[in-house]
Amino acid sequence: MTLRELILSVDAEEYSGFPVFQELLKVKPEYGSSRRIEVKLRNGNIAVSNVHVGSLGDIVAYPIEVDSELQISKVQLLDAILKEISAHGFSESEEADFWNDMTNLQKAKIIR
Repeated sequence: MTLRELILSVDAEEYSGFPVFQELLKVKPEYGSSRRIEVKLRNGNIAVSNVHVGSLGDIVAYPIEVDSELQISKVQLLDAILKEISAHGFSESEEADFWNDMTNLQKAKIIR
């Protein structure tokens, strides 16, 4: 399952207050990358990787690979991915820079 498919499989109304989710809903998926979003259990916490590599169009097209030892629901999976994608812990100016970079397709491909 790709991130786009996961996003479309949950109740969008539950995520109406999440700007990251709303932004990802609008993104047109791109294809051609062999990257995967990896979700693993590390030190008792869910660890998500490869969600900051490429443009948002690339990222929503990445297949999600969940460690076989990790038993989580689609909602828990999406929550972990959204938390990792979001600018959690950034200052307001860093968050604005992050979104400007991620939504600028040409710049996102260069810096990520």
